[in-house]
Amino acid sequence: MKTLSLRSHYSRYLCLFFCLCLAFVVSSRASAQVKFHDYWMVEEYLNAFPEQQAITEEFNLRVQGQAKPLAIQADPISILMVYPGLQASDYWRRSVSAFKHRLDQLGIPYQLTSHFTKPGTDLNLQSELIGKTLKQKPNYLVFTLDAMKHQKLIGHVMSQGHTKVILQNITTPLKAFQSQQPFLYAGFDHSIGTQLLIQEYQRHFPEGGNYAILFGTQGYVSKIRGGVFESAMSPKLDFYLQDSYYVSFDRQLAADATIELIANHTTDDGKFKLDFIYAASTDIALGALDTLKKYGLKEQVTVNGWGGGSAELDSIRQDELDFTVMRMNDDNGVAMAEAIALDQQGKPEQVPTIYSGSFRLVTQQTDDDQLKRFETRAFRYSNNQ
Repeated sequence: MKTLSLRSHYSRYLCLFFCLCLAFVVSSRASAQVKFHDYWMVEEYLNAFPEQQAITEEFNLRVQGQAKPLAIQADPISILMVYPGLQASDYWRRSVSAFKHRLDQLGIPYQLTSHFTKPGTDLNLQSELIGKTLKQKPNYLVFTLDAMKHQKLIGHVMSQGHTKVILQNITTPLKAFQSQQPFLYAGFDHSIGTQLLIQEYQRHFPEGGNYAILFGTQGYVSKIRGGVFESAMSPKLDFYLQDSYYVSFDRQLAADATIELIANHTTDDGKFKLDFIYAASTDIALGALDTLKKYGLKEQVTVNGWGGGSAELDSIRQDELDFTVMRMNDDNGVAMAEAIALDQQGKPEQVPTIYSGSFRLVTQQTDDDQLKRFETRAFRYSNNQ
């Protein structure tokens, strides 16, 4: 059974769950206090390790520039990639495409074993896939980190000493790893992207408003994307969080949660009391829109995207999704390839601990020519697969 966790003030929702037999589990409404003591935020890390700043700047020039083929003849390297790519967002698939294209341009022979799983739910499968493949001692493991189980698994891989770990979609080094950090953290900083969405919501609602948050799973991504947002949109600014759900980055569960929002926040005279729904991912945003369109509420409720992949951009062009923060997507795959290139040349000290790509804010008012320029830059490899 699919699980959706509703966080609410009222225990009566438990009764509603059993009476209506909805496919989700109700839990407490504890506020999502953002606790970052387990991580170094990007700026914090660079300040703590100032030597990383120059390395990061030089590395970024490599990512933005043209590939420079290696001057050495190397044996094929082995790469294991396990991604939560079974979702509407094309971020992960584009990442793989850009990664492979850049490796090819760099002239690095490789053998890539890749597995796509469901986001946030297939932890056991991910562990099993990694465990089986690690017996072959690949040179590199490209993975993500969104749960405590991931952290333990990654720590185990690094302790073996055979495989270098690249963590994708996380740009905040774990303090628990201390000086034994993964080879590279690569992605687009969730906090920086969320800050852009915060600014747009505050511009969109200068007098404040009532809202709900649709989180993904109870893990790292939800903590940063949702927790940072909730902390910033405080009652001091006349923004009031009315409800929040964990929907496992699942489009249907997000749609179900939005049905529940409509049921619980519609007045007797039929007015929906929420001004906007903050969505923590592409699939969540699309699920919320599915329900709002079905109930004829889309024009009354603002919904954001997160990531700016093709599905979100199409929705914005259709005047459905209101705005999103768009990652310059392929830079992330390029960064991983360039890090491996430096490593293969015996220059691992030139690889920064963190590579965080850049964003662009895209709204329904963004000029189509401008949007096409963003797409050309963001998908410079993955649109040519």
